[in-house]
Amino acid sequence: MFEKAALSELNLEDSELQEGVTTLLNQLGKKYSGWSSWTFQKVVMRLGSHSLIEYDHQNHTYSLHPLVHHWSSTTMETNRYDMQKLVLTIIGLSFSLTYADEDYKYRRKLFKHTRNSMASLKPEDINPLVGMHIAQIYDDAGCFKETEALEVMVMEKSRSMLGDDHPRTLKSMENLAGTYWHQGRCNDAEALCLLVLEKRKLVLGDDHPDTLRGMHYLANTYWSQGHWDDAEGLYLAVLEKRKLVLGYDHPDTLMSMGNLSTTHWNQGRLADAEALDLVVMEKRKQLLGEDHPDTLGAMVNLATNYTSQGRLKDAEALGLVAMEKSKRVLGEDHPDTLLSMANLASTYREQGRLKDAEVLEMLVLEKRKHLLGDEHPLTLRAMLQLAATYRKQDRLQDAEVLQLTTMEKTKRLLGDDHRYTLENMENLADTYRDQGRLNDAVALQEAVMERRRQVLRDRHPDTLKIMSSLAATYRDSGRTKDAEALEVAIKENIIQS
Repeated sequence: MFEKAALSELNLEDSELQEGVTTLLNQLGKKYSGWSSWTFQKVVMRLGSHSLIEYDHQNHTYSLHPLVHHWSSTTMETNRYDMQKLVLTIIGLSFSLTYADEDYKYRRKLFKHTRNSMASLKPEDINPLVGMHIAQIYDDAGCFKETEALEVMVMEKSRSMLGDDHPRTLKSMENLAGTYWHQGRCNDAEALCLLVLEKRKLVLGDDHPDTLRGMHYLANTYWSQGHWDDAEGLYLAVLEKRKLVLGYDHPDTLMSMGNLSTTHWNQGRLADAEALDLVVMEKRKQLLGEDHPDTLGAMVNLATNYTSQGRLKDAEALGLVAMEKSKRVLGEDHPDTLLSMANLASTYREQGRLKDAEVLEMLVLEKRKHLLGDEHPLTLRAMLQLAATYRKQDRLQDAEVLQLTTMEKTKRLLGDDHRYTLENMENLADTYRDQGRLNDAVALQEAVMERRRQVLRDRHPDTLKIMSSLAATYRDSGRTKDAEALEVAIKENIIQS
């Protein structure tokens, strides 16, 4: 870490902080623009001779004895703030904002040190360039509240120091929009994305890579809001321009292909989605390696598609590999690992392995509650999936309790037309139907059908699915004519599509 920081070319634009960091690194081994491993080893040997530091030969790490750590923290109380600020700056200087496999692994090793160094610091105490780097460590770990606090600070300081239109200011706004997206705050994300996109078009032009990235982030927001057609239009435009400007194998081009695939999946175009998923997965394996988080994400997307197609053995095989690798590379609490677990649980549920599904879903739900909070969209999604398993286990009361709680929260947080809200209403209606509460089921199914017709249109698979469910409930209720009318409409839409 110290060597990487000593060799960093990042200019902190703060002479006092830069001088303090340079002084500390000079004592540890920095020599002009290089690094002296011999000097560093002498420092380590001197500390080791007094039992102040120990070296773990197996993991190649240094550590302080807990008593030494406690003593140093209490005796250095007056200088603790300044020292933590220097150490945090060195951590930020020790890596660049790149996303290869080794970058993720290195930043994960820094997470514990970062939290310790942040203990006495507030976001506003941190240099904005350092803050942008430290935010990436928290983002990689899925700690989005901490990420947000740092990114808000970076954005505000960038605006004050550089102005609203400076590239670094716009990048800080874009980063914050991405964090809002992760938190499920889609309206906040959309507002920032639109602002950044308009400024970049004006300053850089429509085809600049930064402008295309802004379009891509806005499409992500539309996707999260369930605006599939708007998302598809933007993804397609970005994909074609990135192919021309960046090339087919560029990570940003592959990202566009992957997100277009998930849009096709949500539109019910499973064959189109699979074709894109296969290309993305194979190219990422070739370019990034089989264990890179982006490669694992492509594997999860393809496994999800296989589940939707009923290819459950293929889905399970791929899902298991992705989950185990995510645990090893990212850790068991990382959002991407939890997503792979949730998707594998869905495959288990479709296979009838309900106990295996329940175990995974309970684990995902508890971890998301702890990491993201009770009302995060992904936490609500985990509740929805667990309720689906309860229903298949004939635990209808347990399913109803979860579904009612989730439905009210999704309505309040995401809106009546959000896909999570409608999916939850549909599932709750199925539970009511299983309980014999046909009137309650019909009321919910009719509401879902109307909203899906407005948002997704009549030919979308999700719309046809709720129409079919409603027709069955009509028949169970003795409303044969209503059922027949719906069944005719379903056939006509299938023929036309």
